[in-house]
Amino acid sequence: ALIKMEKAMARDKIKVNDRQLACARIASEEGQDYLAAMAAASNFAWVNRQSMTFLVRQAFSKVFQSNPDDLDMNVIYDVSHNIAKVEEHIVDGQLKKLLVHRKGATRAFPPHHPLIPVDYQFSGQPVLIGGSMGTSSYVLTGTEIGMRESFGSTCHGAGRALSRNKTRRTLSPEHVLNTLAERGISIRVASPKLIMEEAPASYKDVTAVVDTCHQAGISKKAIKLRPIAVIK
Repeated sequence: ALIKMEKAMARDKIKVNDRQLACARIASEEGQDYLAAMAAASNFAWVNRQSMTFLVRQAFSKVFQSNPDDLDMNVIYDVSHNIAKVEEHIVDGQLKKLLVHRKGATRAFPPHHPLIPVDYQFSGQPVLIGGSMGTSSYVLTGTEIGMRESFGSTCHGAGRALSRNKTRRTLSPEHVLNTLAERGISIRVASPKLIMEEAPASYKDVTAVVDTCHQAGISKKAIKLRPIAVIK
């Protein structure tokens, strides 16, 4: 896909500062192929989240001998990250239709926006910021400033500080497991390799990232969540 994008960029005389920003015109064959592939991936991810939700409800129901509804195990919010959406935004004083591609970001619309559910019209769109398996996660809300400054977008996580390969070379599974145990966090993992790849040291400080977005005004802190268990 990257090679096809680079050929399309050369053909259409599109220049970018970084190869990872490779792109194509929306109406081109490459652009339409990309959007179709993205839609397929997004549908897969949505079904995957629904399947995990079902299995979690089943597990809790089995352990606590109670119906998931009685345990109040409802989905609070479901949103896709790293996705392109056709939206309307103000550009140079004019309302324009744009394809907003949020890479490393997620949608964060403000209160009263017509595209967010009724339940969140007064608070703004919930923004789910997942930390690493050893750090806090956050729920933010969208703002009007974010709508003007970043097309209604904010961060979607801390971002990696170390590559997966470097993490595997520098950390041991035992060290990561001991660190999590000291913090009172239980973990169940399919492979020791995953323990190192997703170690807290692999990621930037999620609190610092969230504080930056909050201070910039593009999203607002609402809830801080502390991890107690991790499944990888």
